[in-house]
Order: sequence, then structure tokens, then C-alpha cells
Amino acid sequence: MASRFHHAHLFATNLEKTLDFYERWFDAEVVGDHEFAGARNVMVRVGTGMLNFYDQAPNGTGKNAVHHLGFQVDDLADLAARMSAAGFELRSPIRELPELDYLMIEAPDGVLLEVFEYKGSPDGAASGLDAWFGEPLRHDTDD
Repeated sequence: MASRFHHAHLFATNLEKTLDFYERWFDAEVVGDHEFAGARNVMVRVGTGMLNFYDQAPNGTGKNAVHHLGFQVDDLADLAARMSAAGFELRSPIRELPELDYLMIEAPDGVLLEVFEYKGSPDGAASGLDAWFGEPLRHDTDD
């Protein structure tokens, strides 16, 4: 049997606001917009991952089994500065670890996001962190 993880499916109280958030801050690209199960579903690609947004408010209150979604970026300090300048309230400063810097932010509908910049394992492949996080993303430069 062949299998692969395809997407995370999230409710959206305000679908347009939700799509704008992910497009603006994470370069999400809409790859599909269809009606399934009586509601609009929009699939977006973020890098190599996909999110499916269901045009319906969450069915309950509080968290379910999902704690957060993780987004890897190539320049966390720049993203945090741009978000702050645009009036987005960051809940905490960037947390710095030897391997990565990260920030927890709240997306529409209270979805918790971990946004991180993986710097690479300080002890090389021995720690296994490169297998966990993948290669560090590199900024596009004009050099």
C-alpha cells in the first residue's frame, strides 16, 4: 500500500480573512476551490505542504487534538518585523535556541502556529535534527 500525508483540514469562520492571512504571511497559493459536503473548500499550498480550509466556523470551542501547525521560514526576524509593522500583535518575542529560532502566533480562528527558522544542527548529522527539520532554508539573495 502506498500512502502519503496530503493536508491538514481547518475550519474557517471567515474564509476570505483566513486565506488572506496565509497568503500574506506564508505565500500560500490557492490550488483548488470546490464545494464538498455542502460547503466551500479551498486547498492552498504552502511550500510543499497543503492546508484545506472549510468555509464553516469551528464545530466547538477550545482545542481539539491539534496543538499547532509548524511553518518553516528562511528569515524569522524579518517576518516578525513585517508582521509587527503591519499591526499584527506578536504574543511573545522570538525564542532563540542553538538549532532554531521560533515564535508562536495565533492565526484566524485561534489556530496556533509555530513559525521557525532552522539554523542547522550544531553537531552536524549526529543529532538527527537535519532529518527532523530538513535542510535549513536559505534566503533568496541578489548576490
